[in-house]
Amino acid sequence: MTNSIEEIEQADAILAIGTNTTENHPVISSRVKRAVRNRGAKLIVVDPREIPLVRHAAIWLRPQAGTNVAVLNGLMNVIISEGLEDAAYIETRTDGYDELKKTLAKYTPEYVEQISGVPAEALRTAARIYGTAEKGSILYAMGITQHSHGTEAVKCCANLAMICGNVGIEGGGVNPLRGQNNVQGACDMGALPNVFTGYQQVADEKARSKFEEAWGVPLSGQPGLTIMEIMNGALEGKIKALYIMGENPMLSDPDLHHVQEAMKSLDLLISQDIFLNETGEYAHVVLPSACFAEKDGTFTNTERRVQRIRKAVEAPGTARPDWAILAGLATRMGYPMQYQSAHEIMKEINSVTPSYKGITYERIEGVGLQWPCPNIDHPGTKYLHKDQFTRGKGILTPVEYRPSEELPNDEYPYILTTGRVLYHFHTATMSRRSTGLVERYPESLAEINPRDAARAGIEEGKIIRISSRRGTVSVKAHVTDRAPEGTIFMNFHFKEAAANLLTNPALDPTGKIPEYKVCAVKVEAA
Repeated sequence: MTNSIEEIEQADAILAIGTNTTENHPVISSRVKRAVRNRGAKLIVVDPREIPLVRHAAIWLRPQAGTNVAVLNGLMNVIISEGLEDAAYIETRTDGYDELKKTLAKYTPEYVEQISGVPAEALRTAARIYGTAEKGSILYAMGITQHSHGTEAVKCCANLAMICGNVGIEGGGVNPLRGQNNVQGACDMGALPNVFTGYQQVADEKARSKFEEAWGVPLSGQPGLTIMEIMNGALEGKIKALYIMGENPMLSDPDLHHVQEAMKSLDLLISQDIFLNETGEYAHVVLPSACFAEKDGTFTNTERRVQRIRKAVEAPGTARPDWAILAGLATRMGYPMQYQSAHEIMKEINSVTPSYKGITYERIEGVGLQWPCPNIDHPGTKYLHKDQFTRGKGILTPVEYRPSEELPNDEYPYILTTGRVLYHFHTATMSRRSTGLVERYPESLAEINPRDAARAGIEEGKIIRISSRRGTVSVKAHVTDRAPEGTIFMNFHFKEAAANLLTNPALDPTGKIPEYKVCAVKVEAA
């Protein structure tokens, strides 16, 4: 997030696009609802499904799945054509406005309505709400990133925020909501194929030299592979061994038949997790790790806040903290990692990561700090880009709409989109072990619009078959207006009805994120 969670309540307008906030980020959703209820903030919801947040919205735009770029371009078209842009901000703080304006010219509300189904007047109303707000906050999640054009949609969000002067101000910003509790921290620590800690590029010779000196080994300047590239590499025989830690691709990755074949082709698969999950069942070696309450360390949340976690109980059996397992393995393989504690590792992080340099255990004993925090006297950064962007001026990037990789046809006439429900977390490795959560949501349900259900002879609670080009799943139907006509929604928490047997592994060419949110399916009563 460019801004802080608490700042959501200071916004005059909130654009929530591709985020089912109340079910995926319920604490943050309470901030949104308080902003609406207590301060009169205007909420714009952009989502194909009738998510709970719609009840609090000033306006709900219901586009066809996969048309986010067209909708965002349409909002900007209205803002510019009606003179609602922040001309002074554009002039002093951005580059590329003229080219962006040329691209946006054709995205009139009427044109966008043809692409997305969003009524032209509704688009105008939403654009005026955001364009006239003194402080506008954009919230987004995987509803815009898990597409073959996800990176382009994020760029559109940035364009929209910048042309309205909403980046670098309190209560504004472009705010991605992270999907798990320490995803931000994992990325910050270099758990990406192209960076070291703090997003220092492996291809940068100066950065690489620093880490070579710190670690006493030569390092490659060649970026590694992304998840889907690794899976393809396993099938091609290029990847022989895979070490999976805290992840369950046998339920979370698209086209699970493909993933299963990749797992079976490996010479060595290691699964390191707190429970044996679907992926662990294919592992040659399982390493039991400690959960959050059984170890010391830090988590970094979605607002860039680094917070302490403290060991409360002993880990069961032979489970150990992840860092201790990795250090022990590295030592046995010939590279001695002689850390004695998570605290010692944090000191190393402080020494090699500029944005974390001032975030010490001593300073976050009570309340965490938000990076960047470049020294021990720095108070942390509440919101980013206050006076200027890292490169000086922000880049406005023209983006053209392009359709999703797989669209409905006569054989597969529906769109399938996937997501989560309130009561379960990710692949449910933990949440399905909770009796209370299982009682609240015991099995997978596929949402289908009543008109689609009537045409297909599908009744509430009956088993239906959903098929794509990659597989078939049997699941119980939930007939509801929450799903738009022509679209089926499934959650991916349940292995008995694994939605990712169906999903399309087509990738965003830049972010390499699979297109979980749009694939073509057919539906029939079982």
